[in-house]
Amino acid sequence: QPKGKKAKGKKVAPAPSVAKKHEAKKVVNPLFEKRPKNFGIGQDIQPKRDLTRFVKWPRYIRLQRQRSILYKRLKVPPAINQFTQALDRQTATQLFKLAHKYRPETKQEKKQRLLARAEQKAAGKGDTPTKRPPVLRAGALAKLVEAIKTNYNDRYEEIRRHWGGGIMGPKSTARITKLEKAKAKELATKLG
Repeated sequence: QPKGKKAKGKKVAPAPSVAKKHEAKKVVNPLFEKRPKNFGIGQDIQPKRDLTRFVKWPRYIRLQRQRSILYKRLKVPPAINQFTQALDRQTATQLFKLAHKYRPETKQEKKQRLLARAEQKAAGKGDTPTKRPPVLRAGALAKLVEAIKTNYNDRYEEIRRHWGGGIMGPKSTARITKLEKAKAKELATKLG
């Protein structure tokens, strides 16, 4: 660009002076000197980094990690795979709450109940049954049964035929998706 000519462009209006806020300047102590660390080659000690990937792990840890990955890779036949379909957390908690309500009394509870009853009898108040049976909240069992039916009983055939496992690693999945994309592109060029 020649020296005489100036680039033409819109001039931006300066920001209004009211918008600028006057901040109180921090008092800087001259005795404290800034000494920033330099992590260049041969300079300061390097910062701590996460080296978990480069650790030589104990043999048992390596084996258990490899085993878990191999189990994921293997294909699981439907007859065995159906048992991996467990209740979801919400339904399970509802079921456990219901079961907890109807659990048999422990020895300590029974002892306390009988002691209280014996004390009442000794006081001459008459023998009255102490424990009332637990009451079911309306619809709690029906909801639970309905959820289990829809998730398991009605889907029985589907669950029975579904194979499990065969989960590949990120590299294999990436390779397969790449091949599929290439095939799709080839088909598109042939057709269109």
